[in-house]
Amino acid sequence: MANSGGGAVCNGNLHNHRKQSDGSQSGNYTENGTVKEAQQNGKPHIYKPLVEFFEEAPLHVMVFTYLGYGIGTLFGYLRDFMRNWGIEKCNAAVEREEQKDFVPLYQNFENFYTRNLYMRIRDNWNRPICSAPGSLFDMLERVSDDYNWTFRYTGRIIKDVINMGSYNFLGMAASYDESMRTVKEVLEAYGVGVASTRHEMGTLDKHTELEDLVAKFLNVEAAMVFGMGFATNSMNIPALVGKGCLILSDELNHASLVLGARLSGATIRIFKHNNMQSLEKLLRDAVIYGQPRTRRAWKKILILVEGIYRTLWITYGFTHIVLLMLCP
Repeated sequence: MANSGGGAVCNGNLHNHRKQSDGSQSGNYTENGTVKEAQQNGKPHIYKPLVEFFEEAPLHVMVFTYLGYGIGTLFGYLRDFMRNWGIEKCNAAVEREEQKDFVPLYQNFENFYTRNLYMRIRDNWNRPICSAPGSLFDMLERVSDDYNWTFRYTGRIIKDVINMGSYNFLGMAASYDESMRTVKEVLEAYGVGVASTRHEMGTLDKHTELEDLVAKFLNVEAAMVFGMGFATNSMNIPALVGKGCLILSDELNHASLVLGARLSGATIRIFKHNNMQSLEKLLRDAVIYGQPRTRRAWKKILILVEGIYRTLWITYGFTHIVLLMLCP
């Protein structure tokens, strides 16, 4: 299989024989889905393979974890039985008696986990802080008198708590340095709404500049940049693809990407997280076999991935995906 750019795929390996302006060959190739070497502007670039390491939980830890879930579920059914008979007070939200003929807002079974399991450990989440979210921060102490259904503050501040996760991705909230002064100047020039939708703020020179930088970084012709938000993915994906199109989605994509893919009406196929071999196989099958039954070519093929997976803090190898798109 050959592409218009002069590259060829043989036995799963991509060989690019395009010559540079100085007469040298680029020598780009992939082996087992991993880019070994590429050459851009006559200068070689080495791309290291993406390797993920996850510590496997010991068997006894997994057994006791599931055992704990099982015991908690049994006690949950017991407490629901006691609440139904008035033996225990129910603090959960329930339907009003005068609204019993309407569609219920609260599904009893769906709230079972929140009511009986999450409520036991609720004090570990949504903790209010009272300082910048740096590596260490201060936290307001709170206690509960009704088994975590409600909380009250004691007025005490817990100092220097280790921050295990935060939206302070770039670490700018804890220190004021030269980079923050630049941010301050930009905010004064463009305002705090610069990251909102372009329907409200319009297309600014910073949007164009960022899109050019992203396209240059990925070595593609152009790129589109949207302001961060759930609707960015859920509403724009249906505008890009529809019925007769194919979406190849990473198995760990955010819920906004999943919702957008479902709303589009396109066919969705999942590949293993950050696994270029899995993506390449699905992409090759899509190009070779086309749509099911009719075997017609797909109108469009859209690959959905995230740049940084916040749950795992893993960055994506976009160079591999670009190469697969150039030579499917």
